[in-house]
Amino acid sequence: MKDATKPKRRCAVYTRKSSEEGLEQEFNSLHAQREACEAYVASQKPEGWVLLRGQYDDGGFSGGTLERPGLQALIADIEDGLVDVVIVYKIDRLSRSLADFAKLVEVFDRNGVTFVSVTQSFNTTTSMGRLTLNILLSFAQFEREVTAERIRDKFAASRAKGMWMGGWAPLGYDVKERKLVANPAEAKTVRMIFERFVEIGSATVLAKTLRADGVLTKRGSPIDKGFIYKTLNNRIYIGEAVHKGVSFPGEHKAIVDRKLWDKAHEVLKASPRQRAANTRALTPALLRGLLFGPDGSAFSPTHTRRGPKLYRYYVSQSVLKRGADACPIGRVPAGEVERAVVDQLRAIFRQPEIIVGTWREARKDDEDVTEAEVRNSLHSLDQLWGELFPAEQARLVQLLVERVEIGVDGIALRLRIDGLSGVAHEMPTREELAA
Repeated sequence: MKDATKPKRRCAVYTRKSSEEGLEQEFNSLHAQREACEAYVASQKPEGWVLLRGQYDDGGFSGGTLERPGLQALIADIEDGLVDVVIVYKIDRLSRSLADFAKLVEVFDRNGVTFVSVTQSFNTTTSMGRLTLNILLSFAQFEREVTAERIRDKFAASRAKGMWMGGWAPLGYDVKERKLVANPAEAKTVRMIFERFVEIGSATVLAKTLRADGVLTKRGSPIDKGFIYKTLNNRIYIGEAVHKGVSFPGEHKAIVDRKLWDKAHEVLKASPRQRAANTRALTPALLRGLLFGPDGSAFSPTHTRRGPKLYRYYVSQSVLKRGADACPIGRVPAGEVERAVVDQLRAIFRQPEIIVGTWREARKDDEDVTEAEVRNSLHSLDQLWGELFPAEQARLVQLLVERVEIGVDGIALRLRIDGLSGVAHEMPTREELAA
């Protein structure tokens, strides 16, 4: 009497390849794995095994994770009761992690699915098969960890030789033939960031200025304070390669000279709070927002230190953005230009037509004010200026002056008439200052 017909066992073949290299070939590793698995299923045809038409392939996915589209599709079909046997060429094709494989075996057991490796014969339904499986998986995980260690060691050795090991190229460089090559336009922007940080001393102010000027990162994003700090601390710009906090001479060319780097890091040594205080209090700028060059560009206040001594300047925005040749006047000493403006103010306030014009403006608010009172108030500016606090001096200049234009031939002032009348009312007398 013949045996009863064997029940059919639906077989799903799973294949995986870690890298995408070679997947474009007509016959690749995935095809070879599938061919071997299909031949094994055909050999088990007398046992009722039949091959499912669905393909569960993962090309270019690591075995260290379960987040693979082909594997997830296989698990979904197992949970739906569509699979009886899972066939792989080798167990590490399914997973290289012992913990992940334990999760898969739990799914197989819950759904009555048998797992078969074509090159490593065992049955997961027996205790001996599970022991064999765990031993093989332990070696697979060991192999993966050793490979990772080799990669890390190779990476460290390559960095020690100054080689570029991939990733996004920083602003100022491009990657050509796996090496960093300076990008002249971007390198100029990087140097400008260093130079302006040394002059301004504030990453917050600099970021705001750069955004207003439309300066962007390598990826086209607006520059923020974090990007500036990252740039200032990136040793790639001085020709070094860094691995785990250790610097090595790089193969690439530096785009920031060491002197400028050291200046920036001298500024960085101070706390942000102290740098902000220095910017605001230690460098009073009477002409902030008022001074313009012969090309119409604004001049910004800045300063530098040499030992204990502070040197203040006004620098042309054209020069900061486009280089020293962009404006015939690149920068001027702050003390000299401020004294020149104050001297012109003092001279202007003695002119009869200014006194009369100020008196007429003042009468719009106070009909009882006399011309003599206005004259005395304006004349007192010359006598009392040196006794005012810097903040009060700056406030008065901002109130009086609309624009200061500096050229190769001298300085021209544009006054605020309404400001003159306000000063006439507010200017204290020497007696009031002494009280």
